[in-house]
Amino acid sequence: MAVFERLAPAKVNLFLHVGPLGADGYHPICSLMTFADLGDVIGLENSDRNELVITGPFADGLSSGADNLVARAREAVLEAFETPAGAYRVTLDKQLPIAAGLGGGSSDAAATLVLMAESLGLVGVDAALDEEAWGAIGEIALSLGSDTPACVVGEPRLASGRGEVLDFPPIFPDLDAVLVNPAVLSDTAAVYRAYDSFRDAGGDDAPAFPAPLESAEATAAWLARQRNDLEGPAISLAPQIAVALRLLKDQPETLLARMSGSGATCFALCRNRQDAQDLALRIGSSHGRWWVRACRLKGFYA
Repeated sequence: MAVFERLAPAKVNLFLHVGPLGADGYHPICSLMTFADLGDVIGLENSDRNELVITGPFADGLSSGADNLVARAREAVLEAFETPAGAYRVTLDKQLPIAAGLGGGSSDAAATLVLMAESLGLVGVDAALDEEAWGAIGEIALSLGSDTPACVVGEPRLASGRGEVLDFPPIFPDLDAVLVNPAVLSDTAAVYRAYDSFRDAGGDDAPAFPAPLESAEATAAWLARQRNDLEGPAISLAPQIAVALRLLKDQPETLLARMSGSGATCFALCRNRQDAQDLALRIGSSHGRWWVRACRLKGFYA
């Protein structure tokens, strides 16, 4: 029995510029997205029936029915491609907190799309899709969420439009970081509604690209000139986010602290792996209910 497995990495918005609500009902954005070396894990195997099994510390409260993005991704691939009769058992090991600004659902769906394509022979050992299959997978990904196309790519990208227009970002190195979720949910739709009522709304402006950023310090300094326009609205709904941000900003290891996505997870960029591990250990020890992880974020190289 063929078994496939893939990491669905946490997505981190290093910055997130958000424009006003458009006539299409969406907010245009400009965001530098990258991915961590940790996340959920998706497993896929042939079975006698289609099913979704969810395990892990954040499995509670997640639907394993047809409405789950993972199940929708599986069904969409089966419908889009001529496939032999068969069924698939998908397992979701849910390691990322829910409603956390880490693109968990989108990344889970993206990993499922790639695994399904791999199981059907559309993906080679180098994970390369042929052009026609890539187009179909991309269309499915967008139908599942604005972040899902970036998660299919799984590499740093500058996202614009609704998040589906992907361009190469500036050059920057791998970054050691700490992710902190203060044990609070942050509903994306509610945060965007709060953003619409804020006086100090941002805009989907794209920053000027810097010369290649060669260090964590240089990257943090450039990112410090950018922003997350959803930070204030999210904090207005969940003040614990501000507590986490203040704590991170006060630590000696922190080069830059910011919220990711629509929250509630915040990140701190550090100079090196040891600093990130030390910071994660200290915050995790003093805030036992929080979800705290040291990680490495993917850089972009020409």
